Amino acid sequence: MASSSSSGLTFKLHPLVIVNISDHYTRVKSQMNPPIAAHHRSATSPRVYGCVIGIQRGRTVEIFNSFELLYDPSTHSLDRSFLEKKQELYKKVFPHFYILGWYSTGNDAQESDMHIHKALMDINESPVYVLLNPSINHAQKDLPVSIYESELHVIDGIPQLIFVRSSYTIETVEAERISVDHVAHLKPSDGGSAATQCECFSVDSCHIYLAAHLTGIHSAIKMLHSRIKVLHHYLLAMQKGDVPCDNSLLRQVSSLLRRLPAIESGKFQDDFLMEYNDTLLITYLAMMTNCSSAMNELVDKFNTAYDRHSRRGGRTAFM
Repeated sequence: MASSSSSGLTFKLHPLVIVNISDHYTRVKSQMNPPIAAHHRSATSPRVYGCVIGIQRGRTVEIFNSFELLYDPSTHSLDRSFLEKKQELYKKVFPHFYILGWYSTGNDAQESDMHIHKALMDINESPVYVLLNPSINHAQKDLPVSIYESELHVIDGIPQLIFVRSSYTIETVEAERISVDHVAHLKPSDGGSAATQCECFSVDSCHIYLAAHLTGIHSAIKMLHSRIKVLHHYLLAMQKGDVPCDNSLLRQVSSLLRRLPAIESGKFQDDFLMEYNDTLLITYLAMMTNCSSAMNELVDKFNTAYDRHSRRGGRTAFM
């Protein structure tokens, strides 16, 4: 296997593909009987297979989605009829998406993977191979996902197809960013499902998530401030003549400044104060509701205790 690809293609991978592959592997692994022991996990981890679909525009390949495939380990082949049926169904929903290649799980590309790769060449003459490494490596900072292409190399005088690794970038849309952020914040504790835990978060958990959210906003504002400061210093140096004047850059800075809202107007102050007061009012109402609920619980307990005493000593209840 060569170190890197020389095709010049640009690959863009969407998070939905990674989530689908991970979900496919997790379901297959959880359904295995008996479960995989911890000391045999790396040697007997199951492999899953599927197709990746998307769009290719010129030299840019964008992988949007994926679907599962049936694999026959005895013949090292895919269920062709199942593949054609799934392709037909996806074509009705996503008419602009085409099969770009396939995916699997494992530590590295294997020789048997080339049989599946060649079998898909009648659908796509140059399929891509997305490989997800399911093993956990806490020291690894990058995503455990690799994309391979196939190239024809002459080895010992014999032309052979081999896998070559290609670089990629993560591409997201707004809906994917919201979904990934929601999944990342789901941390159910022991003794209940994720849905139940989301409905029964304690006040401390809400404070933790609020603090994390505010920390993220603070980091974003801090980064924005540092970048604005860099632009300001650069413009001052350009004004003093320390750096040459770049009209193209000045136009970009001017266009960027026009996008910022004018926050020195009286209307902005009125709108800001109105929204600020509405937020405070909602906060006060929430606190009053919590206090009323706590008071009602206290009164119920007080009446219950006095009801027991009234049966003995004839005293009446508080309310």
